[in-house]
Amino acid sequence: MATTKRSQPAWSCDKISDTPHLKLFNSLTKKKEIFIPKHGNKVHWYSCGPTVYDASHMGHARSYITFDILRRVLMDYFHYDVEYVMNITDIDDKIIKRARQLHLFEEYVKTATDKQIVQKDINLALVDLKKDIEQMDPDKKVMTLKAVEKLTAVSQLIEGASLDDLKLALSEIKDPFGAYLDTLHNADVPDNSIFESLPRFWESNFHSNMNSLNILPPDKLSRVSEYIPEIIAYIETIIKNGYAYESNGSVYFDVAAFDSQPIHHYAKLVPEAYGDSKSLQDGEGDLTTSAVNEKRSPNDFALWKKSKKGEPWWDSSWGKGRPGWHIECSVMASCILGQTLDIHTGGIDLKFPHHDNEIAQAEAYYNNEEWVRYFLHSGHLTISGCKMSKSLKNFITIEDALKNNTSRQLRLAFLLHSWKDTLDYSESTMESAMACEKLLNEFFLNVKHVTRNNDVEKLAIGYSKWLASEIELSKKFNLCKSNVHAALCDNIDTKAVLEAIRECISACNVYLRDCNSSAINHTLLLDIAKYITKILKVFGIKTAAEVGFPVSEGSSSNDVETIVTPYLNILSDFRDNVRAIARSIGSKDILILCDKLRDETLPDSGVRLEDVDGKPTAIKFVGREAILREKKAKVKAEADKLAEKEKKKKEQDQARAKKEELKKIHPKDLFKLETDKYSEFDENGLPTIDSQGNKISKGLTKKLQKIQSTHATLHKEYLESIEKI
Repeated sequence: MATTKRSQPAWSCDKISDTPHLKLFNSLTKKKEIFIPKHGNKVHWYSCGPTVYDASHMGHARSYITFDILRRVLMDYFHYDVEYVMNITDIDDKIIKRARQLHLFEEYVKTATDKQIVQKDINLALVDLKKDIEQMDPDKKVMTLKAVEKLTAVSQLIEGASLDDLKLALSEIKDPFGAYLDTLHNADVPDNSIFESLPRFWESNFHSNMNSLNILPPDKLSRVSEYIPEIIAYIETIIKNGYAYESNGSVYFDVAAFDSQPIHHYAKLVPEAYGDSKSLQDGEGDLTTSAVNEKRSPNDFALWKKSKKGEPWWDSSWGKGRPGWHIECSVMASCILGQTLDIHTGGIDLKFPHHDNEIAQAEAYYNNEEWVRYFLHSGHLTISGCKMSKSLKNFITIEDALKNNTSRQLRLAFLLHSWKDTLDYSESTMESAMACEKLLNEFFLNVKHVTRNNDVEKLAIGYSKWLASEIELSKKFNLCKSNVHAALCDNIDTKAVLEAIRECISACNVYLRDCNSSAINHTLLLDIAKYITKILKVFGIKTAAEVGFPVSEGSSSNDVETIVTPYLNILSDFRDNVRAIARSIGSKDILILCDKLRDETLPDSGVRLEDVDGKPTAIKFVGREAILREKKAKVKAEADKLAEKEKKKKEQDQARAKKEELKKIHPKDLFKLETDKYSEFDENGLPTIDSQGNKISKGLTKKLQKIQSTHATLHKEYLESIEKI
């Protein structure tokens, strides 16, 4: 009998659902755009680096922690091949002025031997400082008044001072006195070498701070001083293309010529700022004073500045000069990454004119219409709601911030806010970050505790049939992963990511609370803890290889935990047995020793023991620094609670005393005390006219009569109490 040949059945699948795609908020369009690099998986990224003339501060941290988080997410979560380039501005008006002032001050101190001459010079500096003080903006005025106060104090100290004391006193006025010397002798600074040491010192400080914040170093670092030949050649090409001109030894970008071409558009980022003379002048630098007469238009900006005496210089076809601020980034980014950048990042304060001028320069050089595809700007940083300023005494360096909080806590504070919005660095912000850290850390410690004794050799035991609670927890875990992915695709919304993780941890905590300790699903809990750890590592938080934060921020902490945990288990079991015996024989001394081991000895080594009735003692390798912080926080909380209690008691006592004093007042005089409310009264002391001259209404009169009647009873009680004495 012939067999019927069976055919392959048709196959079909469900329609592919819409999956999230990475979108980034692009300043060029002012909306979220799907991220599509020009060359497939390769991402060319340029980030504006610091101008190195002073200590790195929390404003720098705002930008560089932000970009470090974005960079890590693109590399370690979305798996892009990122080439990250950052510049160091080591030629700039601010650097020139500061280096010159320091040099002139140091030279002055070396030769300062005549106290009368020094005193005379300080008094001249005072006259110079006070000049035009009333016309200064409030911020500058406050700073100037403080400088005047310092100079005055030092001038008064000089007469009776020794030579050593004189030089020590001068060191107190280094900045304002150096600035005064610069007004007199700026042209006397001899050569370029004087302008090199200052930026090198502060660049080193910057890199050290970035390392302390666990910020990845750039793949390539460029310094302006190393790209002078390329900058000159770049400017020559812009001139050749018809978008720049030489004037009196300087070179200016011709904004009108550029903007008149169909493929070009000046001020792409901030079109409304076109012609903003104040911003344009700020962008030209403090040392640019006579450029207005050299420009064809006030909108034009310097590509190359003719160097005056007392400024660094390099030879060019236009004479001795130095680069303008904006040209440096266009040139260095182009030299390293080519004629198209996938991502350009910087602080929001650089949008105009710096970044708009960068774009114009590069597009004028290449004569193209798209130099940057995605421009990402980090939001402002405020300090307790105010702009950071030395005059407000809220200028916080990164080193100062790290004295109060760890780099992990600072990073969590940034992660709890949108990267493109204003971040307020305040006590409440850091409290939120520390609360988030504690939630995460306690979860990791709990997972480590309940899974610590999991016997990997009997792995099959761990695969028992799942209960309804475990199925529910697994669903919440899958929802967490889905929400995390959606949040990262949505402009890398780290705040939403942490919220999804918090909800997942809450579900785990409920599961641990309700589950019998012998039936805990170790595998599921470990999977959740490992996933959360992985996401935190993507965000640049130092943590153990698989589960949880390390016990400290040192690199070897996780190894220490692995090594000592078996011994801690032995010690904890021994202590539990000793406590049980001590209770059975009623030995308080032994119980006190056991408590001392838990409360003092082990915490000093970074270990927390948690005694739970009916369950084995929980061992948590927290870290000595973390436990010390916990202790300090507990002591502070108790002190605050006591202070609040005392405050309330004092307020109650004052209220009681006030009430007793009020009883002494005759009912007819009760309302006459309230002169801010009433102006005229009847024969019984009831108000008839209020303080505004209006007649008291019948309704209010009835209320006042009731109050007076109640008071009359209290007054009578007071009189009776006096008679009894």
